Amino acid sequence: MPNRSKGPRLYLRRARTDRAGRTRAALWFIRDGRHSRSTGCGEKDRDGAEAALRAWLDEKHFAAAARGHRRPAEIALADVLALYARDVVPRLADPREAARRLDRLLDHFGMMRLSDITGAACRAYAAARRRPQAARRELEDLRAAINHHRAEGLCSEIVAVALPDRAEPRDRFLSRSEAAAAIWAAWRYRERQRRRGTDRRTRRHVARLILIGLYTGTRPGAILAAALRPEAGRPWFDLDRGVFYRRPAGRRETKKRQPPVPVPDRLLAHLRRWKRLGQRYAVEWSGAPVTEIRHAFAAVMEEAGLAGVTPHTLRHTAVTWAMLAGADLYQAGRFFGLTVDMLERVYGHHHPEHLAGMKRLMNDGGRAPPSRHFPVNETRRSASEADKKPRKRLGS
Repeated sequence: MPNRSKGPRLYLRRARTDRAGRTRAALWFIRDGRHSRSTGCGEKDRDGAEAALRAWLDEKHFAAAARGHRRPAEIALADVLALYARDVVPRLADPREAARRLDRLLDHFGMMRLSDITGAACRAYAAARRRPQAARRELEDLRAAINHHRAEGLCSEIVAVALPDRAEPRDRFLSRSEAAAAIWAAWRYRERQRRRGTDRRTRRHVARLILIGLYTGTRPGAILAAALRPEAGRPWFDLDRGVFYRRPAGRRETKKRQPPVPVPDRLLAHLRRWKRLGQRYAVEWSGAPVTEIRHAFAAVMEEAGLAGVTPHTLRHTAVTWAMLAGADLYQAGRFFGLTVDMLERVYGHHHPEHLAGMKRLMNDGGRAPPSRHFPVNETRRSASEADKKPRKRLGS
C-alpha cells in the first residue's frame, strides 16, 4: 500500500532535556511522510524554517519534473497543496486567510491522491463542512492548486473539481430602527458575573463595527483589519484628510474591489474621538485588532431581537440604503466597490426610479400612445388582408 502523508510541512520540536541533563533547544523540523529533517532553525527563526521548507519543496518537485508528467494516482494531493502554498498564496490579497483555507483542505484531503478527487469526494467535503459557501470557496482553492500543479508540468491529466451551487443573494437588510437597536444593544451591554452586572463593557467593539459598516459599506474583514494610522499590510483611516484606504499599500487589486473612499462626517468624528482615547485600530480588543467577531456579533443580534443578521448584512444594508435614497449608480459603484451591473441586478429594485417608466405606463391602464421606438406602419398590410376589405369606387 503506498505511503500517504499530509505532505511536507513544518513542526516545532519543543525544548527538552536529555538523559545527561543537557538542554536541547526548540527547533523547527520538516516532516514529510515518514521522513523528518531538521531545518537548523530555532523557535524564533520561523522565516529561516520557511526558507528551508521551500528549498525542500524545490528539490522534491525538481526531481518530479525530471521524471516527466505523472498520472494522478502517483501524486499526493498534499504535495499539490504545498506547491500552491509556496508559489501562489504569498501573492494573494489575503495570504493568511488563504493559508487557513488550505489547512482545512489538507485536514480532509491530506491522505488522498490526486486521482481520489471526484464529484462524490467534493460533495462529501461540502457535506462535512456544513457551510456550503465556505466549502465552495475552499474547493475553488483546491481547483486552483490542481490547475497550477498541472501548469507546472507535473501532471499528465486534467482533474476536475465539483463545486456546490452558489447561494441565492440575501435580501435581508436592517431598517433604521433595527440598526439603532443593534448599536445600543452592543454599546450598553455589561458583562455579568455570578448573575450580577459588572462595569465591563465587553461588546462595544461590535458597536464600532456596526457603525463603520453602515457608514462605509465596507466588508467586515477590511474593517476588522483597519488601523487609525498608517501600518504596513493593513487598511487605514487617514483622519486628517478623511479618507478610508480599504486596500493596504502593495496589495494587488482583486475582484472584490476596495477603492479608497471619503469618510462620512459623522463617522469621522467618532473615529477621531476613538483615536484621542488611545485606540490604534478601528475595532480593537485590549489594544489589539479583533480577528474573530462572529460569536460576539451573534450575541448582540440576539440581545437586540434581530434574526438572520450577519456581519455581511451591514454592507448589504449600506448599499440598500443608498439605493433607496436614489443614489447615482456610477458613484455608488465606485464608493462600494461594485459594478453598475451588480448594483442593478442585486439592488436595482430598491431604487425609486426602478422601472418608473413602466409604472407610469401601467398607472394609465396601458392606454398610453404607442412608443416612438415601435411605430405602427399602416402601409405594411399584406395583400391578402387588403383584398378582404371592399374597395371604394371612385366618386362614391
